[in-house]
Amino acid sequence: MMAYSLAVALGGALGAVSRFWVISALSALAPHRFPWGTLVVNVLGSLLIGALYVLMTERLALNEQWRAVLVVGFLGAFTTFSTFSLDALLLAQEGLFGQAVLYVTGSVVLCLLSAWGGIALMRVI
Repeated sequence: MMAYSLAVALGGALGAVSRFWVISALSALAPHRFPWGTLVVNVLGSLLIGALYVLMTERLALNEQWRAVLVVGFLGAFTTFSTFSLDALLLAQEGLFGQAVLYVTGSVVLCLLSAWGGIALMRVI
């Protein structure tokens, strides 16, 4: 159990730092209010979880410790659903209802398509 906890902690630290870098970089490139960084990490995380699912279950049959590091730790910290929720609510509270709806809809649709894309990509490769 301790090994899994350390694996999750390591993956989580790497995921959190990666999320910070992506969001910071995108905020510098597109400094307006729309939360592009959060959208990108959620879409990218969805793609990665789809790809990792196929790798771990169909291709490489990775053990549970790798799942703990990559899915629970890294992607759990890298993707930001709680931040997504707050960003959407803040857009709505600021009266930017169109942007809020676009953000919520875009996030859900793009993340579902990305997870499907990750699965499809890994099954083709």
